[in-house]
Amino acid sequence: MRLIIMLILFYVGFRIVQGFLNKKQEEKPTIPDPEKEETFQDPVCGVYVTEDDAVIGRHEGKRIHFCSMACLEKYQAGLEHAGTTHNQSNPEERK
Repeated sequence: MRLIIMLILFYVGFRIVQGFLNKKQEEKPTIPDPEKEETFQDPVCGVYVTEDDAVIGRHEGKRIHFCSMACLEKYQAGLEHAGTTHNQSNPEERK
């Protein structure tokens, strides 16, 4: 008889402790994910840059994002070497 009472008390105590632990887990505030900025891959060196950090060039009406002016110039040189015309007169640099 004592064994049954001990088991019942142990079970009730276990459920009470488990209930408190579950409430604490539910009350933890969730940390929102930081806003993920869109990144663009530099076609010359492969580095990923954000819109704010990119040097932006244009080729055939499309915006191309570069990590630096050096990569933009390498890209332009490659286009000129290949004989492709491009309309890159003044890059939009945001730094």
